[in-house]
Amino acid sequence: MNYTSKEIMVLAAARQIKNHDIVFCGTGISMLAAVAAKHIYAPDCVIFFETGAIDSKLEKLPLAVSDSRVMYGAQAFCTLVESFSFMQNKKTGANIVGIIGAAQIDPFGNLNSTMIGDYGNTQTRFPGSGGACDVASFVNTNIIFMMLEKRKFVPTLPYVTSPGWIKGFDTRKKMGLNPQGPSAVITDMGIMGFESHSKRMFLKEYYPGIHPETIKEHISFDIDISTARETLCPKAEELKILREKTDPEKLILN
Repeated sequence: MNYTSKEIMVLAAARQIKNHDIVFCGTGISMLAAVAAKHIYAPDCVIFFETGAIDSKLEKLPLAVSDSRVMYGAQAFCTLVESFSFMQNKKTGANIVGIIGAAQIDPFGNLNSTMIGDYGNTQTRFPGSGGACDVASFVNTNIIFMMLEKRKFVPTLPYVTSPGWIKGFDTRKKMGLNPQGPSAVITDMGIMGFESHSKRMFLKEYYPGIHPETIKEHISFDIDISTARETLCPKAEELKILREKTDPEKLILN
């Protein structure tokens, strides 16, 4: 292997983004995936930062959404309130893509980034939602980053911070949320999708050199692996752009 697990995760997420998509991204690996999409697969996508910068040049990879580099060469600026309101705007007709992560995920893509334990007797406290609940509730396409571990892929969450497909089927629509729930879960071993009817998670792709059964062993609930296919290996040119243009200082890749 001439690539790392983080590199294939970033490229796998970047491939989900298409030209003319509006990508609402946060800090860290989600930002790197959005910038990689812009440089490699979807040059006409628009990256939208929650801090208000729209379609920046991104000649230098920002460290965070509050980094002044997100503002350089931007086509427009808006306020924090306006940026979150834009996710709920149904008049544009644009496909808005959100990229988020969490501490835990359940079989229907619901996320927990708040706590472990009973609410009145918390064992572990996490940072909380930030803007993730808004993203999960209102965008057209939601991509989730997760490291594949049994303690992260659990049958039931102690706290739902960000909604996925709720309880499956049409429960999300009945709750008044955007009817389009999470589309993919990008992990360090493979990519999960959600069944079209039940909305339950299944293994869609496995990375080269990793067996689907191995992935199944890293999940605390049953998952269908019968239709999984192998992910395409990153091409040399893709890796070159990712390493030398997208994150040359290895701010996130390391």
